[in-house]
Amino acid sequence: MLKQKTYSNFQLIALVFLRVVTGWYFLYEGLAKLLSPGWTSYGYLMDSQGVFSEFFKSLGQNQTLMPVVDALNVYGLILIGLLLILGLFEKIGYIGALLLLVMYYLSHPASLNVTYLLPPEGSYLWINKNIVMMFAILVLMAFPSARRIGIDRFIFRNKKA
Repeated sequence: MLKQKTYSNFQLIALVFLRVVTGWYFLYEGLAKLLSPGWTSYGYLMDSQGVFSEFFKSLGQNQTLMPVVDALNVYGLILIGLLLILGLFEKIGYIGALLLLVMYYLSHPASLNVTYLLPPEGSYLWINKNIVMMFAILVLMAFPSARRIGIDRFIFRNKKA
């Protein structure tokens, strides 16, 4: 039987705030894309660099798949954001977040001598915001909080975390 993790009040508050602000980041990114008329991931995919660029460019060139890729991106971001903010099926939200972040990183790795159409937000060498977000998600996975403060508390009330 797994022992339920115990946190100090400060630790629990910090974890919940990290989960909620991370969720907000995903939710807002999805809503911004949803509410932007004509938004598509085409340009992002076609600007891909690195080892997996051919895969991402092939997605962008496939007119049949593009609406699916766009919908998965937009609604995936929104769903992940809501799951994390609400503390609902926390683990599923984290896995979805990691999958998206890995895809974003593989399509636009932070490497030397790589130039993208859109300039990066800073100067990166191997580590960019996607890697930082991945590690934040891994910390949240290692120290779950939704069964203490979140809807998961009510869903899994008879089960130990």
